[in-house]
Amino acid sequence: MARAGLDKNVVVEKAAQLANKIGLESITLKILADSLNVQPPSLYNHIRGLDDIKNELMLYGWRHMEERMLEAAVGVSGYDAWEAICRAFYDYATENPGVFSAMLWYNKYQNNEAEKVTQRLFAICSKITSSLNISEENCNHLIRTFRAFLEGFSLLVNNDAFGHSLPVEDSFEFSLKVLTAGMKELEEKNI
Repeated sequence: MARAGLDKNVVVEKAAQLANKIGLESITLKILADSLNVQPPSLYNHIRGLDDIKNELMLYGWRHMEERMLEAAVGVSGYDAWEAICRAFYDYATENPGVFSAMLWYNKYQNNEAEKVTQRLFAICSKITSSLNISEENCNHLIRTFRAFLEGFSLLVNNDAFGHSLPVEDSFEFSLKVLTAGMKELEEKNI
């Protein structure tokens, strides 16, 4: 008999909590079931297996990231909006390291739903960059550049890979300012 109140959303939410606490690769169906006070076979009423959980965590993460970025962009425009969404991305990624790990490998789970959820997020970025009088081609390069920076920086933070005594947040802000200054150089130019 299934536990009352247990549904796919509850299972995914619990998996997200576990991923952030013990790491994405440490999650097993037994650990997940134990944390929900059910037997592992009961999970199959809601998910198809461990790969399905990782896929659902990827979608969960991109949706929550999109919400954070949209909230950050409210009331600001231009470069302020750009920096706000970058900070929102970084904050979400570093506050949710296990979910973020699932998000990074979304191409493994490529399907229509994954494509839609990531396209909406990149549409936010495109809307902001297109308002800055930067060519569409350069906007696409910028999105890739900032994505590489944000994902790479977040991964390094999540893995405690920065060994210098400087505060990591100071380095993040410095890097963001340098990249934004470079971005400003692209206004009205087609390079």
